[in-house]
Amino acid sequence: MIQPGSKSLRKIAVVGRGTAGSLAAASVSRLHPDGDHELHHIYDSRIPVVGVGEGSWPSLVQELRKLTDLPHETVQQRLKGTRKYGVAFEGWGRRNRDFTHYFTPQQVSYAYHLSADLMENLLRESTNAHRIDARVLDIERVEGGAEVTFEGLPPERYDLVFDARGFPRELDPGRHIEISFIPTDTAVIRRCPAIVDEEKEGPVRQHTYTRAVARPHGWVFVIPLTVHTSYGYIFNRGVSGLADVEADFDDFLEADGVSEFEQRAVIRFPNFVDRQIYDGAVARIGNAAAFMEPLEATAIVSAQLQIGMVLNMRLNRPAEHRERDAPVANRFLIDNMLRYGLFVGWHYSCGSVYDTEFWRYARDRAWPRFRAAADPGAVDCAALSKFDEMIELLNRPVIDKADWDRMCGVPLTSYAQMSQGLGV
Repeated sequence: MIQPGSKSLRKIAVVGRGTAGSLAAASVSRLHPDGDHELHHIYDSRIPVVGVGEGSWPSLVQELRKLTDLPHETVQQRLKGTRKYGVAFEGWGRRNRDFTHYFTPQQVSYAYHLSADLMENLLRESTNAHRIDARVLDIERVEGGAEVTFEGLPPERYDLVFDARGFPRELDPGRHIEISFIPTDTAVIRRCPAIVDEEKEGPVRQHTYTRAVARPHGWVFVIPLTVHTSYGYIFNRGVSGLADVEADFDDFLEADGVSEFEQRAVIRFPNFVDRQIYDGAVARIGNAAAFMEPLEATAIVSAQLQIGMVLNMRLNRPAEHRERDAPVANRFLIDNMLRYGLFVGWHYSCGSVYDTEFWRYARDRAWPRFRAAADPGAVDCAALSKFDEMIELLNRPVIDKADWDRMCGVPLTSYAQMSQGLGV
């Protein structure tokens, strides 16, 4: 296959070795047709990969098979993973009943629960790169490419840089779109004993689900791996104090029959989309491009989309189209990230079984901001109108077959399941 853009991608850098950076480096190694291209994987080894349990979407199963050239079963075992068939919601919505958001086809399509640090190790084996262990001071677009400046090393120029350095330190309204309608901003992560036993031969085949359990100060995720179970309490630090959250977390684990745990981290996060995900030379990916709380495991699937679109476009489009392609690609990526954000924020629209300060704030104050936050004039994309179209479809007495495959970040089937469960 002729890839006319490959000649303009002779030197590529990936900055960051978390999930997004590892996926990008492995993707370059697999997709670049010329063996003599130069790939630098740059990271600061003083910054550890936080090895929390992560959920994903089914697209990752196929992606890891292609990137590693290993059977699905081997990949799952290497990740100490389990097969995620959906998200089990407990205590959400106005119907006062538990429900599950299944991947479709239901009970057939599955994703992985996996350990982030193990995925970095796995993908490293599939990556042909020169590794540079250094602190990056800046990444700047220059004529014909981008320049990376280091602490203690001379700068390097690249044809394309994937920036996977994680969250911005603070949000800048001129540079970032704040997803203010998602009401959480902090996670307390704990590692607990495994509740799924590792098989002696072959991968675990039982159906598992990410639990999303409503609690007075937010909600708790439960992600089962074969080596441990990852628990995280997601809350808003402006509404609830850490001591109150920790106390309720203790109560939850005790009720769940968990007698011991390892405190992993308290992570503050922004809910945002960068206004310049891709500028033609620098592609922000993963948490550097956008983030929304982990309720629907959008982080990895977002990184897959960002990496795949930029890399395939650069390889398959002639170099002279780059300046015209970049704004179109950037708008497309922003639009999709905001669609994910609207879907996640919508989960809070009906509250939960708890009539507490957090849930009143989430339902009555945070979620009603979504129209102003996603207004087309402010974000330069049509995510809000597409979200409105999905809600309008759900309100029809009959949905025409021609509309069954409609998407707004996620498929109509996902909207329909959540609508029924929440009582929208």
